[in-house]
Amino acid sequence: MAAFLDLVLVHVFVTIGRSSHHETVGMAGIGSTAWPFIVALAAGWLVSLQWRHPLAVWPTGVAIWAVTVGGGLLLRVVSGQGVQFAFVLVATITLAVFLLGWRLATLLVMRRSRRRVETMTR
Repeated sequence: MAAFLDLVLVHVFVTIGRSSHHETVGMAGIGSTAWPFIVALAAGWLVSLQWRHPLAVWPTGVAIWAVTVGGGLLLRVVSGQGVQFAFVLVATITLAVFLLGWRLATLLVMRRSRRRVETMTR
């Protein structure tokens, strides 16, 4: 489930980016922009061993985010796609909000739920 949500959020990132630049948001356009980040995301899952602690912000989420951003940008460079400084900043920040944000929100909700249950059982 966590890996699926990461994948969906990478697609959302790409779709928002393409839309904001008035580029086509069809399958081919999204695929050409998304593939470097999807490949890097998969590498991030492997590097972080995400199946052990898929909801953890640290180290799982941070490793996935770092590998996705770094690997995705590197793959864009070697494949001849553009990598302007502004894009690097937007990709880094947006993917941090997406890939770390949902994990942090889940952690906070789980902690709050746990406290509520502890309060009810006292």
